[in-house]
Amino acid sequence: MSDAPQSATGPATGPATGPAIGPAEADARRWLRQAELDLNAARHAQGGGYHAHACFLAQQAAEKSVAGYLIARGAERVWGNALADLCEDAMALDPTFDVIKSVALLLDKHFLGARYPSALPGGVPHDAYDDVDSGRALEIARDVREFVLRRLAQLAADQPADSQLADEGERR
Repeated sequence: MSDAPQSATGPATGPATGPAIGPAEADARRWLRQAELDLNAARHAQGGGYHAHACFLAQQAAEKSVAGYLIARGAERVWGNALADLCEDAMALDPTFDVIKSVALLLDKHFLGARYPSALPGGVPHDAYDDVDSGRALEIARDVREFVLRRLAQLAADQPADSQLADEGERR
């Protein structure tokens, strides 16, 4: 058996390293995979009536998607939880991120508001969120994730060597 990292779709490859992927690409895949898992967990939370949790997990999925993009583009560290700031960082590498920044920042309010009673004037987050909130948050998170995967696929297509980073996320 090969020592090369494996994915659900087969051996991993990378543009600069051949069959074995480099650390940045492997790290980006980890972030994108966790984004996918957070989005799935958000769907389950929504289905169970836990709309505040669904909103927080949707914010996390979008945040991790953009972080994965930044790491794939060479960022050694990604700081912060504000999706608006992460999109701003991504815009420095790819101006098309302005397309999603305006809607992605709507998720930032869920980072604290969906978790902490002190973020609300009264009550608890569970009682303040409903299916409309979680439905919209999930829609935005899906849009952000799909946008990131399309941008990564475009980057891979523009590179001379084959890369499965974006393709792997598309197949999941």
